[in-house]
This record gives sequence, structure tokens and C-alpha cells, in this order.
Amino acid sequence: MSKVRTRFAPSPTGRMHVGNLRTALYAYLIAKHAGGDFILRIEDTDQERFMEGALDIIYRTLEKTGLVHDEGPDKDGGVGPYVQSERNETGVYLKYAKQLIEQGDAYYCFCDKERLESLRSKVSETGTEIVVYDKHCLHLSKEEVEANLAAGKPYVIRINMPTEGTTTFHDEIYGDITVPNEELDDMILIKSDGYPTYNFANVVDDHLMGITHVVRGNEYLSSAPKYNRIYEAFGWDVPVYVHCPLITDENHKKLSKRCGHSSYEDLLDQGFVSEAIVNYVALLGWCPEGTQEIFSLEELVEAFDYRHMSKSPAVFDIQKLKWMNSEYLKAMDFDRFYEMAEPYIKEVITKDMDLKKIASLVKTRIEIFPDIREHIDFFEELPEYDTSMYCHKKMKTNEETSLEVLRETLPLLESQEDYSNDALYNTLKSYVDEKGVKIGYVMWPLRTAVSGKQSTPGGATEIMEVLGKEESLARIRKGIEKLEER
Repeated sequence: MSKVRTRFAPSPTGRMHVGNLRTALYAYLIAKHAGGDFILRIEDTDQERFMEGALDIIYRTLEKTGLVHDEGPDKDGGVGPYVQSERNETGVYLKYAKQLIEQGDAYYCFCDKERLESLRSKVSETGTEIVVYDKHCLHLSKEEVEANLAAGKPYVIRINMPTEGTTTFHDEIYGDITVPNEELDDMILIKSDGYPTYNFANVVDDHLMGITHVVRGNEYLSSAPKYNRIYEAFGWDVPVYVHCPLITDENHKKLSKRCGHSSYEDLLDQGFVSEAIVNYVALLGWCPEGTQEIFSLEELVEAFDYRHMSKSPAVFDIQKLKWMNSEYLKAMDFDRFYEMAEPYIKEVITKDMDLKKIASLVKTRIEIFPDIREHIDFFEELPEYDTSMYCHKKMKTNEETSLEVLRETLPLLESQEDYSNDALYNTLKSYVDEKGVKIGYVMWPLRTAVSGKQSTPGGATEIMEVLGKEESLARIRKGIEKLEER
């Protein structure tokens, strides 16, 4: 078999949707698993939807996700240009379209908008949902066609599809699919502006670039027979089709921009890390063997087999992605974690504190970076809290016992010079041993007093180390005051 060559062919129309990222990822994994090539091609034939800066987004996304292309606009592999508008300037699409006309497989269509609209309304009156062109211009004589061209009459070029019988095509995920030919429209190959349609350019480019496997969303399944008609008309090999299942939100509706996490950059903005996003997206429609869920990109290349892809829609579960992200944060090198966490910490902490220490306390406690804020706000300012928080059944503490602990530990902590976590812990452990109680009996009241929160990253002594002696003592005295006033 020839070398596997896949391509990712995005349109530069904005942020990269999760579905497009999955297409790129699967195309990359299929190629790399087989030791093949992954090609980037830019499909900008729809000039109306072109968005300034969108090309940069495509390059940046591929770079951040590690999906390094072997060929593309910036890496000529000998089958360029890799941008469709540049390819169009060479006349390649018109050349192939005219070849189909000469073969009798395509024809010029001069129908104006009004005629096409009237055709649509007539079909609608019959209650038929499938709107197909009625082949009116197929029957024009050679002289009529030449006269129209000489007069500069606007035209499109359409493929001549069969109207009887059926067409069967094979997809690696969905198997053999058969469609009635009467449902296949004489689709446009070249538009009136001289640009190729997405469908036609795809087929020509995939052939000329030697693409062996075409990966795309299952919304293109219905177009496959039309693609195959073009391949067959030219006598070209049909590539292996891999159609990916739909991605839905938690309500089983198609994942749309309105859900707020439909694009790669949305997810980065929300505090997810790139590796977790890639890992999670890989599992949206593909099931690895075994129970492993956390995969590096290298492990995905090794494990990925498109034959284990699902036909069923994949649900984008934001909670599952958050869990996966937390696993990546726990495993992350601390220096990198701190670099990413620092801006979030500085949003909350304005006082002079050891920010690295704070980062180390939250590293294993958060799912996404914005979670940091609610975990550390008490360092900046002691919140108002109710003294009932001092009661803890498991620790066997209540307001009376807590008041006693705070009063008795205050002089110990006032005389303590070394406010490092270990030194503070040793001092309090001595008090615990002397008192003959469990450690939580003492630490719970202290943690409540210095944090004012039910749940904190780190224990009492870790918090006191960050706060420092003066602030820690002030908060303990405030705790005593609150308990005495109740």
C-alpha cells in the first residue's frame, strides 16, 4: 500500500471549533500511527466568510496542540500551493472542470437566480424535501452554449449525475451506504465568480496531493456519492473515508458556539491546558482498548486505531474535561504551573506574600485555573464567618473547646519566632501530645480562625506560614473575640 497521507483542510473563518480540532487530531493520528504524512491545506474558496486573523489562529492552534504538519503553506512538499485561492489562480480547477465537460460528465449552466428560485418553489409545492436541479442546461445545443459564452453570460459548471439506480460507497466507520441516484443533485463544480465549490476543490486537491485517507465530520456522509462520481469520472482512486460521529452538548444538541466552550481557544480562555483538551477531544468518538484515559500525544499516536471509532454521537461533557484537566495540573511541572497560575493569584492577592507557596497549596485542589480565586481569597482578607464553623463532629470540637484551644495556643504562637510550616506544626504537636487529644481537635479551630472558611488548600500551619506571624496572631485573637461574644 502507498504511504498514508492525510490532510486537515480548515477554512479561515474564526476560532477553531472542537469538531474541527478533532478532525485535525484524528487525521494527524491516522497518518502518524502509520508512519505517514499530515498535510495542512487552507480552504478559502468561500471569500465571503474569510476572517482576518483566522489563518494565524489555525497555525497557533496546531502549534499549541503539537499537531505538526509535514507539508503546508509554510512547508512546501512539492504538491503546492497549499492555499486554494492560490491554486485557483493557476487555473487548475477550471482546467479539470472543462475536462469533465469535454467527457460529457459536466456542463455549463446559465440559469439565473429567478429561474432557480422558481424551480425551488415548484418542488416545494409538491411537498418534496429534496431539491434537485432539473438539468435544463444539460440539453442546450453546442451552438447555444457557445453563443452564451461569447456573450459573456454568467455561468456555473455542474456535474451530470445519474438519475436512475443507486450509488453505494464505503465508509470505514459507517460501512456500506447506498443512496438513490434521484436524490443526487447536479452539484456546482465552478461558481459564477470563477471559484471552485468546496466539494470540487476537495476532490481535485486530494487527488493531486496524494491523499489516501479523508477524515471529516459525518455531516459530509451525504456528499460522499457526489465526490465518488467525480473520482470515477476522472478515473482516479477513491480515498479511504473516515467520517467522525457528531459531537453534542450535554442536552444531546449539536455543540454550538452558544454553549461557550465549543472552540479550542474558548477552552484555553476558561483555564484548561492544551494537553488535557487534546486528550479529551481524542476520546470524543474513539474508544481505546483497556481502561487508560490519560494519554500524551505520543501515546495517542501509538494507540490510535480508527477502526475503534464509534458511529454514535459523542457527548461533550465539560465536567469530565474538568476532571481530566485537574489530572494534568497535578502532574504538571511546578515551574510551568506557577507561570500559568500566577496571573490568577495576582488578581486576588495584593499583599506581600509567598505566591509560590500559595500556588503549591492549590495545585492539587483545582480543576481549572480560575478556580484559584475562590480557593485563596481568604489570604487577602479574613471573611466574615459564623462561629458554628468551629463545631466539627469528627474532630470532636465545638465552640467551647475551640475557644479553650485558641486561648491556650495563642501564647505559644506569640512566642514562636520560626513561622515555617514544620516549626509551627512541631510546636502545636507538642501541645497536642501534652493535652492528650487528637491533632484535628487543635488544628480545626486554628484553621477556622486563620481562614474563616470551611474548606481550604492546606492546613492551619501551612496557612499561617503564608500569612506570617503578625496576621496569623491577629486572626486568632479575632477568633477568640468572636467566640467570647457569642
